[in-house]
Amino acid sequence: MSRAEGEFDLLIRAGRVVSPADGLDGPGAVAVHDGRIVASGPKVAGTAFAVVDLPDEVVLPGLVDLHAHPAREGSKYGVDPDVEFLPRGVTTVMSQGDAGAANWARYRETTIAASRTRVRLAINLAAPGESMAGGCFENLADVDVAACARAIADGGDRIWGIAVNVGRAACGANDPREIVRRALDAATAARKPLLYGIREPADWPLAEQMALLRPDDVVTYCFRAGPGSLLEGGRVHPSVREARARGVLFDVGHGMQSFDFGQAEAALADGFPPDTISTDQYLRHVGSRPPHDLPRTMAKLLAAGMLEADVFAAVTARPAEILGLGREVGRLTPGSCADVTALRWDSNAAPLVDVNGARRSGGCWEPVLTVRAGQVVEPSV
Repeated sequence: MSRAEGEFDLLIRAGRVVSPADGLDGPGAVAVHDGRIVASGPKVAGTAFAVVDLPDEVVLPGLVDLHAHPAREGSKYGVDPDVEFLPRGVTTVMSQGDAGAANWARYRETTIAASRTRVRLAINLAAPGESMAGGCFENLADVDVAACARAIADGGDRIWGIAVNVGRAACGANDPREIVRRALDAATAARKPLLYGIREPADWPLAEQMALLRPDDVVTYCFRAGPGSLLEGGRVHPSVREARARGVLFDVGHGMQSFDFGQAEAALADGFPPDTISTDQYLRHVGSRPPHDLPRTMAKLLAAGMLEADVFAAVTARPAEILGLGREVGRLTPGSCADVTALRWDSNAAPLVDVNGARRSGGCWEPVLTVRAGQVVEPSV
């Protein structure tokens, strides 16, 4: 078939098409031409150069992972986004501090520009990023406010904001209050938000930390158990609720240490869902079976009691808005970029396991199709 014989380049027909930003949830189709979505919903029909039929799958906008570690080089946590994210349904991913002012330009060249996946950076407040063996804030000389602000000015919209995780492992013997003071100075100068990992409340009261955060700052690791918990006595800490009321946002950031079913279930029962669901996927996850990815992380939140509609919004429209990409991604609106993901529900999937070994059964989403800018992505091996 020649291109002239098809009205669209690609037509995806599915038993369920969901786009929270567009109010879509039901049988329908998505039509693509020249890398853009030209139609979506229940009434889409026409001919296409390529047609994909997915009667038992759910089709969504390309997934957006707000906190992970895409980096082809220069980061001790980094993984290739086109290998570890894109084939698993994630078309847009943000790096949590893999590069800083000293290696930002190299990161732009080797990861952002060289990747098919759309990559954004929360730049590390420490100039070397995550290129050193120890904690990124162990050397205060690396925490250079002026250099960070200059890099942000150079980065334009490729740099979303500033990553500042002030846990003990990152700060070493340095006072986290000084790190946050510098982070706020840089963020104010650059007019950018923070992606914030809290200090253990035993070292610095949670209420004091929350009081420093501003509207549109994002607190990650929001369902971590133990010393970094945002809960007190099984309820969300009042200072956390006050922060949300001011416009502070809350992200999952699963990783190897930061998702506990008990914490998530208690927070959800207390009326506190996350704004965004993210994987904090990094080098140690490579080769894990079952794979640690965004669809599986979504299933864990569903198992913990989060509403399915909220789960879908937390990996599409909501993170896209936060990244300033709400008109381009995270939706199936005609004119937006043709990033599309299809997921199949596997009721017989391996049990869902949190970082502390707690298990929940009930099934899992599995990626079956990724389309990036109108082009089908080959599945991972």
